[in-house]
Amino acid sequence: MRSVTVLGSTGSVGQSTVDLLKRNPEAFDVRVLTANRNVELLAEQARDLKVETAVVADEARYDELKSVLAGSGIEVAAGRQALVEAAAIPVEWTMAAIVGARGLEPTLAAIDNGGIIAVANKECLVCAGELITARLGRTGATLLPVDSEHNAIFQVFQRDHTVRRIVLTASGGPFRAADRSVMAAATPAQAVAHPVWSMGAKISVDSATMMNKGLEIIEASYLFGLSEDAIDVLVHPQSVIHSMVEYADGSVLAQLGTPDMRIPIAYTLAWPKRMATPAETLDLAAIASLTFEAPDAIRFPCLDLARSALRTGGTAPAILNAANEVAVEAFLRGRIGFLDIAAVNDNVQSALGAPSATDLVGILAIDAEARRHAEATISGRSWRVRETDHKWANSPVEG
Repeated sequence: MRSVTVLGSTGSVGQSTVDLLKRNPEAFDVRVLTANRNVELLAEQARDLKVETAVVADEARYDELKSVLAGSGIEVAAGRQALVEAAAIPVEWTMAAIVGARGLEPTLAAIDNGGIIAVANKECLVCAGELITARLGRTGATLLPVDSEHNAIFQVFQRDHTVRRIVLTASGGPFRAADRSVMAAATPAQAVAHPVWSMGAKISVDSATMMNKGLEIIEASYLFGLSEDAIDVLVHPQSVIHSMVEYADGSVLAQLGTPDMRIPIAYTLAWPKRMATPAETLDLAAIASLTFEAPDAIRFPCLDLARSALRTGGTAPAILNAANEVAVEAFLRGRIGFLDIAAVNDNVQSALGAPSATDLVGILAIDAEARRHAEATISGRSWRVRETDHKWANSPVEG
């Protein structure tokens, strides 16, 4: 049995991972589950999988979690430090699915174990790509990408051949065909209504702005050792071709599948083998046609902001990511408009540049400074609050 930890088990990727683990109890020994604040679901998962340890990051939820799991024999902990300590428990396979930069420290703790790290948190490589790469080399840990695009590339990436470029596909999100006037008036409810994938609120908004794809460009650079100009983006609304690799001889290899996150998760769970999933079989005859288009840089400026950060290097990607997290949360809470997200990102990126940082402490300090600047930008300007669905006013960004 492969021993397992799931960091972020109550998010969308975490829940898909738990579903696969529950379907294969003879193959996996689940030791640790963690969540941000969703105690009820965390406790249910912990009981179903008979885990040893359950951790909630929100310290205020400790008593609730302890009460719900009383008598189960499951060890309970809460808080940031408890989360890092849980990630450091030696296991063979760890799902790193904590959304945002707060997933960085637990992911580094898991890497130190030297096992397999299935990384669904692209922000880790965006914020600290060089640090993570060095840590992987020192510990011997294996990093497997879970994002459907990077997982697709990993499956067809032949390192002993000359790669000309890779192509990340994008669904285009809910505003793929919308003009800027529609996007300017977009509500959080509209922005999170992804036409293909079921994801958390923050990731859904990133998909709507295409910042998600911009961050994936940065992540792909670190994962596959490619420069920014060797990474392209192609809008593919059907989300059937998950990404492609073009080689020097003109051959293009692609990975196809139905849009179900359990497919790339299962690939990392069973790697280097494969395992069955409940995903629907891909029926190309039923789909009939696959379409493609170039992304519109005018309507989706976050793509160019991400490319600029990657070219600048250093801490520029970390600063962009921090600004974006603050801006997205402000949008979800009705404080700024949809198009203002890119404006905040641009403001912070231009103001802070790329100060030097070589260790985790320095990166986290710069991350904090970028967040302060983003908040000051939002608070200090006359933003027009958009009409929003009131249910988002006090809704957490992550479950």
